[in-house]
Amino acid sequence: MARKLVIGNWKLNGSFAFNQALLNDLARRWPVHPNLDMVVCPPFPFLAQAFTQLAGSAVLLGSQDVSDHSSGAYTGEVSAGMLTEFGVRYAIVGHSERRARFHESDGLIAGKAAAALAAGIVPIVCIGETLVEHDAGHTLAVLQRQLSAVMERLPSTLLSRVALAYEPLWAIGSGKSAEPATVQKVHSFLRGVLAQVDLASAADVPILYGGSVKASNAAEYAAQRDVDGVLVGGASLKAQEFLDIGAGFLPR
Repeated sequence: MARKLVIGNWKLNGSFAFNQALLNDLARRWPVHPNLDMVVCPPFPFLAQAFTQLAGSAVLLGSQDVSDHSSGAYTGEVSAGMLTEFGVRYAIVGHSERRARFHESDGLIAGKAAAALAAGIVPIVCIGETLVEHDAGHTLAVLQRQLSAVMERLPSTLLSRVALAYEPLWAIGSGKSAEPATVQKVHSFLRGVLAQVDLASAADVPILYGGSVKASNAAEYAAQRDVDGVLVGGASLKAQEFLDIGAGFLPR
């Protein structure tokens, strides 16, 4: 059974004072759960602050990106090895905004996932279709292409150490979220693609949904059989909202 994950992506937000209040609140109120991880992914400059404030708490630390290089002449990049020194346990790779704004290719994203795994970090591999692709009925073909690039790069034995996040680009920051039943169909398809490579790993890979997730709809996604968590944007910047989203994925 896949581990449940609730990931907060702060994007380009935060300040020392804001972070202190939010992190203290989350660390104080989120208890340890045996099969559910709550993770916050602040911008790189705030990793040290978050590492210190979350020490000893049940809230884990993630990064918003990671380089596919381990060292060398790559100005502005941050390696997986560096991230581990700040206690980073998860790393988002291939977020829709990275794909769209920075033109990251499927191959580059697969390389980032491999680099994260090599350092002991769980990559959260984001995949999703544009509105044009969605309206044309190409969703599953796009997702299979994006996922196949990662599966071809990684040994099948490592697939169970990866997390996936389905985030349709048309739902990111739009206030429009995909219908839970539709998300279930997509997640079931993705698990089937994984099963073609390794049946055991397919059951263990957490598959998350991301796209205008909030406390009012989180429980609907949690009720879907193949939805193992959520990748949350703006709602993760509000402690109570984020905690309520996490509570939606607790065992009932």
